[in-house]
Amino acid sequence: TAYVKKVGYNPAVVPIIPISGFNGDNMLEKSENMAWWKKKKIERKSGSYEYETLFDALDNIEPPTRPTDKALRLPLQDVYKIGGIGTVPVGRVETGILKPGMVVNFAPTGPTTEVKSVETHHEALTEAVPGDNVGFNVKNVSVKELKRGFVASDSKNDPAREAADFTAQVIVLNHPGQIQAGYSPVLDCHTAHIACKFAELMTKIDRRAGKELEAGPK
Repeated sequence: TAYVKKVGYNPAVVPIIPISGFNGDNMLEKSENMAWWKKKKIERKSGSYEYETLFDALDNIEPPTRPTDKALRLPLQDVYKIGGIGTVPVGRVETGILKPGMVVNFAPTGPTTEVKSVETHHEALTEAVPGDNVGFNVKNVSVKELKRGFVASDSKNDPAREAADFTAQVIVLNHPGQIQAGYSPVLDCHTAHIACKFAELMTKIDRRAGKELEAGPK
């Protein structure tokens, strides 16, 4: 419970269940090997539920909100050339909606083109929403023009753009040396994997309280 709280979650709404994957204890049904384990109850704003197995807890996970009102952002996981169809980028919609007929561009340096069709698991879609893993066929674009890490967006609604720099708040989990201006880590953001450089350390923050500890740390 203390660890759950330490990493930023409320223990009161996180089910903690003793299980054995090897023996199947408390996975689908309550185990007879754990007579001491009793049914628990979770209270949350959307309502309460009782659980005693892993299945109960999974079955009561609240689905995340789907930000369909935001501009389209779809990081590419891969790009395929399929015979008789053409170039098919694949990825998961993070925000917004992807539809056939939409004109999309690929940031940071990719082309602008029209979406011919959208599919998931060989099923044609009239639209794809956040959380959907899809493949979409695009017109007149070579596989060589696109790559993993590019971001597809609606060219007519706040299209994604290349950024020369940005300000980020990061948590250092483990590092053997000292981090300072000029440090060059590899950044993984969605599907992008690219080297970057810390130009300036602006503030040191207490990650538990969120308060500023030091301005302009060296």
